[in-house]
Amino acid sequence: MKRNLTAAAAVALLVGLAPLAAFGQLAPGTTLTGNLDQNLNSKDAQIGQTITISNVHSPNHDINGAVIYGHVDSVQRAGQGRPGKIHLAFDKVNTRSGNIYQISGYASDMKVETKSNSTKEIASTAGGALIGGLLGHGIGAVLGGGAGYAISKNSRENVTIPQGSLVTVQVTQSRRQGT
Repeated sequence: MKRNLTAAAAVALLVGLAPLAAFGQLAPGTTLTGNLDQNLNSKDAQIGQTITISNVHSPNHDINGAVIYGHVDSVQRAGQGRPGKIHLAFDKVNTRSGNIYQISGYASDMKVETKSNSTKEIASTAGGALIGGLLGHGIGAVLGGGAGYAISKNSRENVTIPQGSLVTVQVTQSRRQGT
């Protein structure tokens, strides 16, 4: 009797997990990597702007050649003391086999470029020194140069995510469409 009960429990467990096997390719925790299909930068990006990531694959290649669809969730344009930022949200994955998954996830890794601020710092320091020198001679040049540098040092640059950049998405939720 005990053996039959154990076998019945095992069968029930397998039957209960069978739907999860269909979602096993895209279970929460799955990592997907692909290439961004468009340039994004914090100066021009708009909230809601659609994005796609192509050539998507999972590390074990259960998923290969998929496309992720998403959008720009938030943007912070660079300014005085405020660095540029772009936050992406991911909505859907279309697999090569035709399965469509509604997903939530986050970018766990992507190439983000920021211009160097050094040219601006040098120019601001020199400009401040020149103006300070004209107004207050020696000490004015030092103070003006310092002020120019401090202002430019606090100035931040916008960020860019170039087209073709490798983006890694960590899936936090997924649901197969049509089920």
